[in-house]
Amino acid sequence: MLNKMLSVGEVAKRAQLAVSAIHYYEAEGLIHSIRNNANQRRFSRDVLRRLAIISAARNLGIPLKTIKMALSTLPQNKTPSIKDWERLSYSWQKELQKRIDRLTALKNTLDSCIGCGCLSLDKCQLFNKDDHLANAPQANRLTE
Repeated sequence: MLNKMLSVGEVAKRAQLAVSAIHYYEAEGLIHSIRNNANQRRFSRDVLRRLAIISAARNLGIPLKTIKMALSTLPQNKTPSIKDWERLSYSWQKELQKRIDRLTALKNTLDSCIGCGCLSLDKCQLFNKDDHLANAPQANRLTE
């Protein structure tokens, strides 16, 4: 069985990732290897699909913690299927839509901010995002 497994270099080459990335993902618990008699890492071929999922998710801006949780729902030592990917990607769509909405709002705010050029502490939502004192009366702003 070990002779059908892949070395870390083979995995890195086929996944188009640096060997250090493979080591990092393993250290973070996203992928797993076994050691041969010479104490070298060997990966089953299903790790290539997992790495493809990790790469796709990273390109979408999904945090590693979220990716790890998603991968933990997959069976070990089995290549993730199209159905697995559909389930994982569906679970990320809501967060991606929130991010799109935030970026759209930022873009719209940025357009108006460039027009005014103020960047004032008490008005600008780009420069001073979520400032609770911006909405307070002037006297409260000075005392807090």
